[in-house]
Amino acid sequence: MLMRTDPFRELDRLTQQLMGPGTWSRPSAMAMDAYREGDEYVVAFDLPGVSPEAIDIDVERNMLTVKAERRPVAKSDNVQMELSERPLGVFSRQLVLADTLDTERIKADYEAGVLTLRIPIAERAKPRKIAIGGGSDRKEISG
Repeated sequence: MLMRTDPFRELDRLTQQLMGPGTWSRPSAMAMDAYREGDEYVVAFDLPGVSPEAIDIDVERNMLTVKAERRPVAKSDNVQMELSERPLGVFSRQLVLADTLDTERIKADYEAGVLTLRIPIAERAKPRKIAIGGGSDRKEISG
């Protein structure tokens, strides 16, 4: 049998064992991607195995907070765990949003273990043309 080794995988596993699962007072970080798509910013968080009911999204002023909890699967008494690599506990991420984003219209979708937030750019932040007034209303000042 051929086995592949990954030294960083063992280091990650050891670190996770020492640090323990995330708690509400000390949550673990979650992986994310952020990018601009047209007139909105998209932020995607990896949350595999987390039920939608265990996800909490808050916005206070310009601070976006996403918290999620992955709980252990209920097991019967006759189950003996052979290998457990999937992290359990609380995961959290905070982002400071720019003033140019419309935090009132954030949309959230959760599909296939990925939480996707779409944050529109505020109308006041979009480029616009400024009209120049005509010179027909000129007045001459004489002294």
